[in-house]
Amino acid sequence: MGHSSVGAPPRPGASLRTVRLDGTPVYRYRERPGVPAVSVTRFDTGTAHADLPPNHRHAHDFLVLVYVEEGAGSVTVDGAERPLRAGEVHALSPGQVIGLTTVPEPARGDAWSVAFTPDAVPALASVSPLAWTHHPLLALFAPAAGRGRVAEADRAAWSAWLADLAGELADPGRLGAREAIAAALTRLLVAAARLAPSAPGAPDPLVEQVFAEIEATFREPVSAADVARTLGYTPGHLTTVLRRRTGRPLLEWITERRMIEVRRMLRETDLPLDAVAARTGLRDAAYLVRRFRNRYGITPQRWRRAERAWP
Repeated sequence: MGHSSVGAPPRPGASLRTVRLDGTPVYRYRERPGVPAVSVTRFDTGTAHADLPPNHRHAHDFLVLVYVEEGAGSVTVDGAERPLRAGEVHALSPGQVIGLTTVPEPARGDAWSVAFTPDAVPALASVSPLAWTHHPLLALFAPAAGRGRVAEADRAAWSAWLADLAGELADPGRLGAREAIAAALTRLLVAAARLAPSAPGAPDPLVEQVFAEIEATFREPVSAADVARTLGYTPGHLTTVLRRRTGRPLLEWITERRMIEVRRMLRETDLPLDAVAARTGLRDAAYLVRRFRNRYGITPQRWRRAERAWP
């Protein structure tokens, strides 16, 4: 595949962000100034794995939606085998570990992969990442969902929507492209959400408790140890549990919440970086710049200028 997605190597627009203790690489979305953080790839499910080792696995820190047009295949998601069948849509959340399955001759087929960050969707741009699993547009990304099946009569429409999105992304600088890209991606997310189970799974009480504490304190200079101690756990235990249940450790969730707020403030205010840092629990402007560049591959100043310069 061209994306860091279902059983694939990282796409050209992804770059290595970190490596977990178990050796799993985690890829970030490499931002291009002034261009919406969305990319689309059409790939062959059989040849996508050809150059990868049998034990290949990876995770990413952005959202991925995969639509299987025809054929079949199989991957693992967090260690569980997941078949890929024609007409299925798969939602892959940040932190999930994607791997290959051991099959002698992978089945062949065609599929689309859409990688994006929430900033690319106006309705999600300022939404806390702690609330993503409860947002209607991301219903298929909820832990109890993850996949849906498109009715045969609707499959041509899905292919057309993806082709339209790819066409707009081919020339993102033309008049109205940003709005068209956002509209096309929103349409796909709406269609995907309608494939999710009608009854959402029960929330995880511990995860909800952790997220509530992060939401209440992320603007302060709190650490993962502070959050764990407040909830009566050791940092190591809570980090392990949270990674197992959400795909991300405690510190990543705190950082993600801060970075979403930083981006919102850069986009919507003229506050200097020192003020932004002070309001998001970060030490100072220099630390904010380091964290932002590490997370997104671009400085906050450059990101802000690109957002303001968009026609």
